[in-house]
Amino acid sequence: VELVESGGGLVQAGDSLRLSCTASGRAVNGRTFDTWDMASLRQAPGEEREFVAGIKWKNGSIDESDSVQGRFNISRDNAKNTVYLQMNSLKSEGTATYCCNSDSIQYSDFQTQGVFDERGQGTEVTVSS
Repeated sequence: VELVESGGGLVQAGDSLRLSCTASGRAVNGRTFDTWDMASLRQAPGEEREFVAGIKWKNGSIDESDSVQGRFNISRDNAKNTVYLQMNSLKSEGTATYCCNSDSIQYSDFQTQGVFDERGQGTEVTVSS
């Protein structure tokens, strides 16, 4: 499995960005992208990694952290093996490396468990104030 993120960059506070994560390959259990839960996590310099948003494969249900709710939106296009993170009204605290994560095994709760089996290299987002 390979997860490749794109779309990061330098923006001003209040701007928008759309991150993409494109997957290739099958999970070790043979499952394909359309049966993986997907999530975006971010890590700011000197900080721990934190959950941003996730989308379940089974019913498309979405979970978002309180800090981005109402501003960010995660979606998926199974035909393109791609997950999108639309980020609006960006704030300086959104400066971080954003990584795509997949879960084809545990299907755990994103925020209380957050178990993933694959992670991409990430794309950097810098928000200047």
